[in-house]
Order: sequence, then structure tokens, then C-alpha cells
Amino acid sequence: MITESKKRDVALVVDDSPETLRLLTDALDGAGMTVMVALDGASAMRIVDQITPDIVLLDAVMPGMDGFETCRRLKRDAGLSNVPIIFMTGLAETEHIVHGLEAGGVDYVTKPIVIEEMLARIRVHLANARLTQSARAALDVSGRYLLAVNGQGEILWATPQAQKLLSAAFAADADDQFVLPASIPHWLEQLQSGTAGSKIAAPAALPGLEHVRLQYMGKLGANEFLLRLAKDAGSDTPAEFSSELGLTTREGEVLSWLTKGKTNRDIAQILGLSPRTVDKHLEQIYSKLGVENRTAAAAIAVNAKNRKS
Repeated sequence: MITESKKRDVALVVDDSPETLRLLTDALDGAGMTVMVALDGASAMRIVDQITPDIVLLDAVMPGMDGFETCRRLKRDAGLSNVPIIFMTGLAETEHIVHGLEAGGVDYVTKPIVIEEMLARIRVHLANARLTQSARAALDVSGRYLLAVNGQGEILWATPQAQKLLSAAFAADADDQFVLPASIPHWLEQLQSGTAGSKIAAPAALPGLEHVRLQYMGKLGANEFLLRLAKDAGSDTPAEFSSELGLTTREGEVLSWLTKGKTNRDIAQILGLSPRTVDKHLEQIYSKLGVENRTAAAAIAVNAKNRKS
């Protein structure tokens, strides 16, 4: 059984069968969940406008808008992107299962429903969703400029910082999805084949975002790639800070922005780091330069730059 917690999980059950609704409502309520019901896809869309469920149980075959289309529309809502959707249907052919997964579902349960099996699947998917949400929340708090895209260049998710930059630079497509320039899918394909020259996208990849490049961080799934918005290494950060002052390249970048009057949080956002990481770099800079504060460090950096001029 699903253990009851301080916050009851909310399940949205979408099915045109009163018998199925009654069966699932009784079972989920008995398992400590709050249950909302909808008889069709349109009703489900109206419900999620008012409240975000923790999980959705969705009948694949319904009059009007079927479950597959309902799922696609639900997943277009950024607030529902991490909500697991389990399909329920009597259709057990492989093509139907694949159709459901491609529409955005995480699981596919055939009717007649076995309650204990359904509850077990719900437990697993709720736990996985919480892990995903916790990981992304940690990324958001750390100030990371991260995003995930599929092989077509469509943005699957992004941290708030990355989302703000991207929404200013790119328009959404007809399905309300942000799509990166056409060069990005080709670059990703080259990365997977080992023919790409760099894990940093070409300078022209992000028009409108000066000195910002896409850095490939790894593959999250079969068609999900993790990218980072990174400061262009070829921008105006003076390399002499690193060589002349005995600093690492990253420490030189941090010091360069410090001399421009940027705060630690500003530097973190510019370089795609967490504020804590910037603090650590500054500690190393102070130690290497033999100073105790940012003002003294900035003065040494300016003197070094003047000597080079």
C-alpha cells in the first residue's frame, strides 16, 4: 500500500467508464491518495488548469479526444512535464504500447486492471518523479544554465536561468516548444558519431546571445542530451591573468569579471557556475595573490593588465 504522508499525493484518473473510475477511486483513496476524475480529455485539460496532479492514469481509447492526444497536450504544459502518465487500455499490441510511450506516457497497463499491480507501478513512478524533481530543483538553486534537448533540437526542459536566456533568443514552434537552430541537431549527430571537432557548439549556433555557447555535457537517455550554456572561451577574458598571476584559466576568468565590478552572483551567472563555486575560486585567488579581499585582488589584476598594455 502507498504510505500516507503529510501531503497526500493527487491522482487524476481519466476514463469514460464509470466502473473503472469507481474501481480506481476506491483503491487510490484507500491507499491514501486524493483522487480527481475526468470522463474525457477535454475535462482533464480543464482540471489541470486548476490543480497539478502528482500522477495521471489515462484511458487510451475515449470518445472525442483520445488518450494519446490528451497525453501530448498535457505534456506541452511545462508544469506537467515531470508528471508521470500511465496509460490504461485493452489495446495490448506492441504498436499501441509504443504509441503511448511516444505520446509521453511512462507506463502502459492493460485492462482488466489488477489493483495491486497498478498501486505498485504508481509507487515506482511517483518515487522516480520525486527524484527527478529533486535533482532539477538542486540544479535550479545552484544557478546552473542547463537544458536538455532531443535529437531534433527541441528543448525538453531547462533550468529557470537557461529558460530566461532562451526565451529571449528563440521563438516557440506551433506546439509551444522552443527549438534550437538547425545546426544543433547536426552537431549532436556528429558528437554521437565521434566526428564533431568540439563539444562546444559553433559560434553561430546561438544568434542573439553574444559570448554564449552550448556545451555538450552528456547523454541522459536514448533521445535526451544534456547541454550547458557556457561563456565563450574566446571572449574578452584576458588570458594574461592566468599565466602572469599563476592562476588557472577559470580563476583568471573569475578575476577578470571581478575587476569589472561584478558580484559573486553575477560572475556565477555569467560563467554558468554556482555561487558557492565562485566563492571557492575567489578563496584560491586570494591565497595565490597573497591578499585578503576582492579590492586588493582587483588592484593586482588591473596593475597586471596595465603592464601588458
